[in-house]
This record gives sequence, structure tokens and C-alpha cells, in this order.
Amino acid sequence: MQHRAAPPRPRVHPAAAVLALVAIAAAACGPRPEEAELRPRILTESLPPDTAELRPRILTESLPAEPPAREYRAIVVSESVDEIARIAFGPSGARVEKVAPVGMSLIDPDGPHGVALAPDGQHYYVSTAHGLPGGSLWKYRTANDEPVGRVVLGPFPATAQVSPDGFFVWVVNFNLHGDMVTSSVSVVEAREMLEIARIPTCTMPHGSRLNASGTRHYSACMMDEMLVEIDAARFEVARHFFLTAGKEMGMAGAPPRRGADAHAGHDMGGHGMEPPAPGDVSCSPTWAQPSPDGSRVWVACNKSSEIVEIDVASWSLVRRLRAGDGVYNLAVTNDGRRLVATNKRGQSVSVFDAVSGRELARIPTTRRVVHGAAISADDRYAFISNEGVGSEKSTVDIIDLRALRRVASVEVGQQAGGVDVLKD
Repeated sequence: MQHRAAPPRPRVHPAAAVLALVAIAAAACGPRPEEAELRPRILTESLPPDTAELRPRILTESLPAEPPAREYRAIVVSESVDEIARIAFGPSGARVEKVAPVGMSLIDPDGPHGVALAPDGQHYYVSTAHGLPGGSLWKYRTANDEPVGRVVLGPFPATAQVSPDGFFVWVVNFNLHGDMVTSSVSVVEAREMLEIARIPTCTMPHGSRLNASGTRHYSACMMDEMLVEIDAARFEVARHFFLTAGKEMGMAGAPPRRGADAHAGHDMGGHGMEPPAPGDVSCSPTWAQPSPDGSRVWVACNKSSEIVEIDVASWSLVRRLRAGDGVYNLAVTNDGRRLVATNKRGQSVSVFDAVSGRELARIPTTRRVVHGAAISADDRYAFISNEGVGSEKSTVDIIDLRALRRVASVEVGQQAGGVDVLKD
């Protein structure tokens, strides 16, 4: 994967200095301490358009950050070093509790990419991207990180999710290193680890997510500008949605299959790191996230740095939300109030009000190449994986979704990707 160098540090603009003085003055005559939690504080105003790069974009703060009253645990996989790290975060801070190996090859990384926890919390599943004829899905016992099953899937298995009933694991075959042809979504019977279906969808599917009832599966087609919906009972594509700005359209059935020469002129974009060329309005979608009630699907347009919101019932565009540079992965709180987006090129995480579409905060991360997001069951914290660049360690940042700020960070193995939060 190619990475871009860090941009030069911007010069301090006079308008930013004025705003800083205004903020200090406002703090001196602000509300009494007992009123602080009752009134959201506006931290910044918008700067003139020519100073857009200076805007912090941290717009509101509703509650102060406080240490957690109990411990949370998450797992993250690191693609370059074949590791699974278990992270604990509690009253005393964050730490890596344990690191376990994943894969079989001793001479070449197996490339763990996605991780998905079973609904009962007893097992979790890890997709490994490399291998012949395809990559694999591994099953691990949560109690001791012991591998208890494995099945070979298609080329470069990536994002994975377990169905709400725990019976199936859905995995997209991203096919990163193969020809630009129609790829697929694999369905694995979770108990015996048998692939029972491989559903053709589109070119380079990513962001495998099911609705809360488990009746519909969604994935984004990075090279086809589409969202694909699968009927999870029939194991077949039900609808697809074209995402390019100004050409949005929902259609029934599966998209047409692509041959090896269909995308000869399409730049893969460094897997989400290449910004658009002037005049390029393409989406290059990398993630699909259904709302908890199943009425909406949000799609991350990595190329245009937008989030497309689609109404499921009418299969039509609701709105386009401006996100951070290179928005990549999405996660939504269980109550449906907050939408979290990782900005892969922007070294930040955006938090949106899911109802109004307003961006509440844009929070800097500790490393570049921001990747995955997972939210705790109580909707309090978001765990964010950051790949880093070159040989530097990856990190997992922990964001307080009430205070809208980063409250902890830990280092893990290089190229951290998939992340999920364990049950209590």
C-alpha cells in the first residue's frame, strides 16, 4: 500500500488568533461550574473560506471527559505482522493485555484484515487476506484466543460480520491483487465453518454489514460506484444503487458483471489514499452502514469525501453529508443518534448527529491512515484503528462519544485494520 507524505504544517492565520482571544474571553465570563454540563459550549465559529484548512471542526462539547467506571475490551488485527491484540480500557487507562498470532505462513504475512465478534461473545472471526487459491476465515474462542476452525474463501477476504442469530458469517472477497472483475460475498456457516454460498456482486466489494434483523446485507463496490443489497434469506442480490454525485439512482436486481478489461483506466487510488483529480466527482465507496432501525443506509464515498444517505424503503437518495478527507469506514451507535466516520487521508474521526446530519466534531488521530471504527455496547466509546506509515507502530485511539474527544491511545502491531468491541 502506498502512503502519502504528511502535509506541511499550516501557517497561523490572523483570523485564528482572533478566535483564540475570543474563546479566552468567553471562558472568563462563561457559565458557572454547576451549569457547565447543562449548556453545550460553542468552541469555534467558521473561518472565512480562504482559511478553511485552519478550522478545527470540533464544534460542540456536551459533557466533560471522565474516566470510565468499568473496563472495556476490544480486539484489533494487524495485517503486516499477523497479530491479534486484546486491548483493555478502564479507570486506570488503556493497555494491551495480550497479543496472539494469526495465520499459517512462516515466510509471508497471512494479512488479517477483518474481525467480527459473535452475538453471544463466545467466539470471534478473523479474515486473512492472503493465500492460494484464496484467503481464509478463522474462528477463535474468545476466552483464550485459541483457533478452533478455518475455511478458505475467495481472493482477499476483507470485512466480516456475524448475523444477529449467530448462524452465519458474511465476508466480502475484496480481491485487491486480482483482475478488476466482478467479485463476491461469501456466506459461512459459523458452527462447522463451511462456505455455503458465494454471491457474485461487483468489483472490489468492501464494508460488509447486515441490518439489525439480519434480513438484508449491504456492501460497497469500490470500483463500480455502487451499493449492493443482498436478500439474506435467498442469498441473492436484490437491488443496487449508483452513487456518483448527480447520477444517483436505485435499481432492482444485480448489477451487470464486469470482465477483466472493464476498469483498465480506473485508478485504484492506493486503497483509499489517493485524492480525486480536478473535476473527478466519483464516489469510490468503501463502506456501507445500515441504521439500527434499518430505514437508512449510509455509504462512505472515499474519493469525494462524502457520506451518502439512502432511504431503504424508497431506495432513493436522502442527502449527501460532507465528511473528512478520504472518509473510509463507518459505525453507528446502537441508539441511532451518532454516526462515526474514519477519515483515512485526513488523520481524523468525524462524529455526526445521525438525525440532523450535522458534524459535531472532527477529532485528530494519533497516526495517519485511519482505518476501522467500533463502538461499545453502551454507546459511550468508539475504538479507532490507525494503520500508521512505514515501520511505525499502529495505534488504537479511544474516543469519548459524550465529550467528543480522544481520551486514550495504545500502540499495536503495524497496519492495524479490523477492530471490534468485546461484550462485558
